[in-house]
Order: sequence, then C-alpha cells, then structure tokens
Amino acid sequence: MKRGLSRTLGSLGQEILLVVVILALFAFVGAYNARFLSQHNLTSIFVGNAYIAVAAIGMSLVIISGNIDVSIGALIGVLAVISGLLATNGYPIWLAWLAPLVLGAAINTLVGCLIAYAKVPSIIATLAMLSILSGGLITFTGGRWISGLPAGYQLAQFRLLDVPSPVWFMIGMTILAAFLMRYTAFGRTIYAVGSNPEAARASGIGYEATVVKVFAIHGAIAGVASVLFATQLQVIQSTTPIGLELVIITASVVGGVSILGGVGTVFGSTLAAILFAAIGSSLIFLNVSAYWLRAVQGVLILATVLADMARRRRTG
Repeated sequence: MKRGLSRTLGSLGQEILLVVVILALFAFVGAYNARFLSQHNLTSIFVGNAYIAVAAIGMSLVIISGNIDVSIGALIGVLAVISGLLATNGYPIWLAWLAPLVLGAAINTLVGCLIAYAKVPSIIATLAMLSILSGGLITFTGGRWISGLPAGYQLAQFRLLDVPSPVWFMIGMTILAAFLMRYTAFGRTIYAVGSNPEAARASGIGYEATVVKVFAIHGAIAGVASVLFATQLQVIQSTTPIGLELVIITASVVGGVSILGGVGTVFGSTLAAILFAAIGSSLIFLNVSAYWLRAVQGVLILATVLADMARRRRTG
C-alpha cells in the first residue's frame, strides 16, 4: 500500500512539474515575443500535435503493462493512407473514419498475441511490424500523396464551441483513459501485470489476455490518431514524420510513465505532448534552430528515466 501510494504521488508530482514548466515556458517566450501567445500560434500548438497526444495515451497503456511499441509511427501512416483511400474512392466518410480504428485494433491484436502467447519480446515483435508496415506503405503508394479529399472528410478541421475538434479528442480521450486506469478492474490489472507479471499470474490475473487487450486498445487509439493526422491538411502524406514513434514514446515516459512498467498516468503523457509542441514553437520565436527540439527531448527522457530509477530504489 505504501509503495503504491508513493508511486501515485510520484506520478502526480511529475504532472504538476509539467504544468509548471509549460506555464513558465509560455510566460518566458511570450514576454520575449508577444506573437507566441497569439490565438493563431496557440491553436497551432494544441491542434498540430493533438494526434501525438492521442497516440501517447495508447502508448502509455502499453508501457505501463511492461511492454513497448516502436511500430506506432508506421501504423499511423498506414491507417491514415487507408482512411484517405476509402474517402477518395467513393466510400462513406463515416467508414473512412471508422476503418482505421478497426484495422488498428486488429493489427495490434495480432502483435499482442505474438507477445503474450508466442513469447516474442515486444521490442522485437513491434520492430518487425514496423518494417512490414513501413515497407508495405511505400511499396503500395509509391511515395505518392493522396489528394482530392472530399468535402466533410476533414474531421480535424471541424470546430465545436469554436474549439478545434482535435483538442476535444485529446481532452476527451485523456479523461476516458484516465478513468479506465484509475477506476476499473481492468485498469488495475494493467498496472499489476506491468509491476510484476508473475505475481499477477499468482493472484489469478490473466496476463496473456491483459496484454492482448492492451495492444488492441492501443491499436484502436492509434486509429483515432491516424484520422486526426490524415484530416489536418488537404493532402495525406504517404509517410509519417521521421521519428514519430520516438516522439510518442518520449511523451509517455516524460509524462511520468515508467519505462520499466507498472507506473504512470495518461494525464502526464498528454501534458508532455503539449510541452513538446510548445518547445518546438518557442524555438521558432526565439530564433533557435528547430533541430534543438530533438536534443531537448533526449535530455528530458534521460532525466526522467534516471529520476524514475532513483525513485524505485528509494521505495524498494
């Protein structure tokens, strides 16, 4: 009980720290260049990276369960292209939005089965899936972007109460996932299998079934992220941004999810995704090369992992 309380407080402390850092960054850069706090730039920060925050929610569940997924960037790319092809080939728009969720869940269910039942390490299983998806995507599309998207397809450009829909998706899915992890039996089993798989088995928890379910949920969430990614512009790229999977993993870890499993919350990963977007934007307004963002992310993830290891040693 004491150890669990300590880890919960540790995650809460990480979230509070992220909020403080985000507010301090906004205040500092805004004082240096007032245009940083303009409505247009703030909208870009929250909307442009909302799909990363959404994807980091599923990644957080995977890492908390004691696994990892390095194929998430390629999966988002493939699902975005499938969505776009359905939309441009006369299929109903609702199907173009729904299909990525179903296919993402199906693909990751297969990955989860390989990890849970075939005992393939998650890093190996997802690295293989990364190669299959990225290679298949380039082969199928030939590198051509998808254009001519029909009216009404651009989900990421919709607004509700003058707030862009990606922001609503980011907030809503973060709250739902947080409720799942904190207040449901399934959420507690995810923490249990991530903390100690053998102890979880001994207490009657189905380790294999839990891992498969986590990956299936992760795949469905990746489907949502892919639709937001696909509909934010008038064209769909045939590839995803280089290093997208690393950004998503980093958002989860910097948000307080322990890379060793069993610890963390989805609120932290969402805040970390917002922080990365704000840092990337601030570098432009400070006239600093955007390449420094990678360096900052590296420092943050190293500091977070070292802090997590120190916290685990203190709590035993």
